[in-house]
Amino acid sequence: MTDQARHLRIDNIEFNVADIARSKAFYGRVFGWSFVDYGPAYTEFSDGRLAGGFTTGEPVRPGGPLVILYADDLEAIQRKLIDAGAAISRQTFSFPGGKRFHFIDPDGYELAVWCADAA
Repeated sequence: MTDQARHLRIDNIEFNVADIARSKAFYGRVFGWSFVDYGPAYTEFSDGRLAGGFTTGEPVRPGGPLVILYADDLEAIQRKLIDAGAAISRQTFSFPGGKRFHFIDPDGYELAVWCADAA
């Protein structure tokens, strides 16, 4: 999918887990997901339609995964979120392949927005 086709759509779901190997074994066995490891603290999963990740880089948050949206322009979306009343809970940071920030919506849900590195 092109970056333009995924602009402002849910692009990824991230689970903060205590043990990546245990999570891979569980979801692989039950749902048949496939995995790609990106170092010891992050594994991407795919259910064949949607990608996501398991990470040990953040505390486990029972109650739900982190929903991650994609945007072509992180700064513009961050301004729109702040103007709409969202709180930025984690400032923009880089990771292999892109950068992202986290925000809190009006009901207290934390979501993230990311963009790919320019090619």
